[in-house]
Amino acid sequence: MADTPFLFLIYVFDLFGTMAFAVTGAFKAIEHKSDIVGILILSIITGIAGGTIRDIVIGRFPPNSIIDPLYIVISTASGMVLFFLYPHLKKHWNLFLKFDAIGLGVFSITGATFAYQIFGLNFLAIAVAGILTAAGGGILRDVFVNEIPFVFVKELYVAASFVGILSFYVIMLVQIPLYLASIIGILITTVLRMVAMKYNWNLPRAHEKI
Repeated sequence: MADTPFLFLIYVFDLFGTMAFAVTGAFKAIEHKSDIVGILILSIITGIAGGTIRDIVIGRFPPNSIIDPLYIVISTASGMVLFFLYPHLKKHWNLFLKFDAIGLGVFSITGATFAYQIFGLNFLAIAVAGILTAAGGGILRDVFVNEIPFVFVKELYVAASFVGILSFYVIMLVQIPLYLASIIGILITTVLRMVAMKYNWNLPRAHEKI
């Protein structure tokens, strides 16, 4: 369903998303006073967990993160870079948030694309794979440092992922090339997440009884 150059592009996107999320894992570990081992472990978990869960759920076994060492190498390298550069970056909380938004956009659509390659235009499969890829690593990252996951409390997160995935699906329905659908979906998710952070857009919450 996709030619070799595009499959390579998606692979590059997936590696980039791994790096972006690994950076957030390392950043979070350092903020919680972890040592170098804790930083690397959280970096790796955050970088590969979402894609690993996705692959298992959609039947790609063994997962890419197991058979391709680049996923671990990139996650580890990201953790090491943050370990050494953190003294210069600790005041830049926006760096964490921007990398998280980029990772969200990239992983939402790479996950959707992997599902499309296997199941075609099956929206449920595309949505589940995309959201699992986008949210899985971040949820585990926050749980490991004993925080309520971003996905549950912060500005549009899974909602931004879903909008990007839905856009990808609709674009595919009108038979626009897969590479364009993927790039547009990534941009929509990332921009929506960043705008939601800037303007503090949130989904409705239950009101506590007064």
